[in-house]
Amino acid sequence: MQRVVITGIGMVTPCGPSAAETFANLLAGQSGIQAISLFDASEFPVRIAGECRGFEPKDLLTKKQIKETARFSQLSLVASRACLADSGIELSDEDRATCGTYIGVGLGGLEVLYRYSLTLNERGPGKISPYFIPQVIANLAAGQLAIELGLRGPSYSTTSACASSAHAIGDAADWIRLGRSQIMIAGGAESTITGLGIGGFAAMFALSRRNDAPACASRPWDRGRDGFVCSEGAATLLLESLDHARARGARIYAEVSGYGATCDGYHITQPAPDGRGAVAAMRQALSVARLCPSDIDYINAHGTSTPQGDVQEARAVLEVFGERARSDHGRSEDHLWVSSTKSAMGHLLGGAGAVEAAVCALAIRDGKVPPTLNLDDPEPDLPLDFVPHVARDRRVRHALSNSFGFGGTNASLILSAL
Repeated sequence: MQRVVITGIGMVTPCGPSAAETFANLLAGQSGIQAISLFDASEFPVRIAGECRGFEPKDLLTKKQIKETARFSQLSLVASRACLADSGIELSDEDRATCGTYIGVGLGGLEVLYRYSLTLNERGPGKISPYFIPQVIANLAAGQLAIELGLRGPSYSTTSACASSAHAIGDAADWIRLGRSQIMIAGGAESTITGLGIGGFAAMFALSRRNDAPACASRPWDRGRDGFVCSEGAATLLLESLDHARARGARIYAEVSGYGATCDGYHITQPAPDGRGAVAAMRQALSVARLCPSDIDYINAHGTSTPQGDVQEARAVLEVFGERARSDHGRSEDHLWVSSTKSAMGHLLGGAGAVEAAVCALAIRDGKVPPTLNLDDPEPDLPLDFVPHVARDRRVRHALSNSFGFGGTNASLILSAL
């Protein structure tokens, strides 16, 4: 079995237009959540989101690509280009023959779907663009990248709600472990800050309504939390076999050492109250990585800021990691740290898992753990160290990233220092 490493990272998020700026702003405790500008939300009960401010496709993509793509694909293309540039790789013909593109997407081109629904109703079927379907379907984020680079390995989108891009990374890593390719490009993207997207989640009472204090709206594990904040963005990782990376002298961020994927089999939106799916995913990832719970130094939690989900994830962590997960267990450096970067950038839905895996890789590289913002009044009876308010220094040997989604789908990734 091949070992799999991360050699390139690209990001476009509400916290910054690049991986470096995103991570720096997360460490500095800077929120990317603001009033919505992508559409007129003045009549909506929710008027805040995490937007990629300043993202201008016309400055970054060809006219043809813009015509063929929705915003989620545009974000993914830009993040993917940055990832490849960061990796320093020069793809050979042999690389292109087997390199795959796995980009997880939850909802696809929702703004395009809405726009052409209006066109159909107001102007008739003859005015629907021939680019409508290629723009809206989820797999075209991966497809556009494969076309741009001439990649002929497997190309598809994992669509598993908020676990989509964590599954994409785990599946891509498995493709390399099995020896089917030496290189895979994996990540996720989402852009659903539209009337349909915000209106739909608001109708479920899933979103925070702290419209007057956007930066304080996402507050995982705080007793004042009232829902998540919808955000957009993309992250892409270059995965390589360890042998391939070393042969070309690549800089290595971390190893993708573990991957777990499960389902609660319980409810369309609510996690199982006993946390069985989350527990099983984390234990499966530990088993694949051949690690003990005591080996994990940091968890980038799913931590969405929802009343039920936050509590159930924390209890699942306590069940898997036991006494070491307790904040009163010895010195701070001896117990497990858990934080949620959604507190700063909101919830990128299908793109969240990739962004948070990238954050874990950067935490391993730099020895710095980003904080959980807005944790002013912690939920009682959850004795975990949530790294409140301020980033901390720590040598992170192994980090775990959790991603859970509607339908009870769960994914856990473990990244390790070499």
